[in-house]
Amino acid sequence: MTALSAINQYVPLTWVAAAMGEGDRQAAQSAEDGRIRNPLPGQKLDLRFVVLPKAVYHKYYNVFCNPLLWFLQHYMWNSPSTPNINAGTYDAWNSGYVAVNHAFAEAVIAEAEQREAPPFIMLHDYHLYLAAGEIRQRLPRAILQHFTHIPWPAPAYWQLLPRIMARAICENLCANDIVGMQTAACVRNFLHTCETYLQDAEVDYRLGTVWREGHLTRVKAYPISIDVEGLRRTIAGSSALRHLKELRQLCGEKTVVRVDRMEPSKNIVRGFKAYETLLERFPQYRGAVKFLAFLVPSRTDLNQYRRYNDEVFRLAESINSRFGSETWEPIKVFYENNYVQALAGMRLADVLLVNPVVDGMNLVAKEGPIASDRNLVLILAEPAGAYDQLKEGVLAVAPSDIEGTTQALRTALEMPGDERKARLELLRRSIEQEDLIMWLYHQLEDLSKLA
Repeated sequence: MTALSAINQYVPLTWVAAAMGEGDRQAAQSAEDGRIRNPLPGQKLDLRFVVLPKAVYHKYYNVFCNPLLWFLQHYMWNSPSTPNINAGTYDAWNSGYVAVNHAFAEAVIAEAEQREAPPFIMLHDYHLYLAAGEIRQRLPRAILQHFTHIPWPAPAYWQLLPRIMARAICENLCANDIVGMQTAACVRNFLHTCETYLQDAEVDYRLGTVWREGHLTRVKAYPISIDVEGLRRTIAGSSALRHLKELRQLCGEKTVVRVDRMEPSKNIVRGFKAYETLLERFPQYRGAVKFLAFLVPSRTDLNQYRRYNDEVFRLAESINSRFGSETWEPIKVFYENNYVQALAGMRLADVLLVNPVVDGMNLVAKEGPIASDRNLVLILAEPAGAYDQLKEGVLAVAPSDIEGTTQALRTALEMPGDERKARLELLRRSIEQEDLIMWLYHQLEDLSKLA
């Protein structure tokens, strides 16, 4: 939604989205020509809802997209035992994922047919891998782009999926004019996946293109970023200042902060274990270094996520029991969706720990340096997409390296003030130069060239 808010400052925009609640469904039924005009205050965009049967959406979202594609693209499967693709998975593919992509394609086509000029069509993320093929057949002059926000794994990992599914995903993505990825590594992996599954395709790694059935698809990295000025306005607002005052009472002499959705790929447990090792090995930090963890509930309907939640809370309680006292609680967990509070926490951080197992980008790594009041040191795991851009100013860690993360925490806590300031200034310059507006500009510029 933030990206849409930025893009509609420059071009007319219709947002095509699934109707989620009863209010959405009623709005869709009453919409003249299927389009709701200017539905949000202050936003110059139209809205077109795709109304789906609840059972179809469930198969699409809760059986195929989240438990299968999300886990696959974040390398989260334990391949000797999971996933187990059965008849239910095939049903979720055919009558869920394929059906919903068809419905979105139909809605996009209906919207485009109301316009005189061939439109720019921007499809987003793993939910809509199949939509472009049908749109291309019906709207051959349209300019199509698909951007994937999450990592694109190597083809060997895609082989966990049945070939018919992996091939269909590649075929339909290659109906786009541009396929956008977060990083150069994801671009290479996508090209290699197309080479693996599309025997009739010509893949050019140097140019970053796939030629198939007379159509050229350009594959390019567009690292997503943040709205720097919007973030600064938010942290200066009254709500953020109220949270800042409250959180300041919870900080230690030094404060470590993390901000994450509560999910396994974010690697929260290993981050807590590194902090536990720090307190164990360096007693001087007990009572002095506080850990504030702002964790947002995520996919609580999935068993894997519920088990991970339990593990996170058990470890936090164990650390607090082992090292805490009547006057000091080592870890304070905020388990809620409160973005403004998390931003206030990042303002107070001396160290920001971002150690995902893998991430498409991880915008917390970009928000923290902009928000910081205390010249925070950013500890960043190398598999985060943000690492490519920010690596010169961070302390790098491997996500599985608890010992290395412990050492990075100590280095950050003991870092001289002038080095902290220099690193933060380096991060800020990079983030300010390549903010959300530039992310959109690069894409629109490339689409315009094609038009």
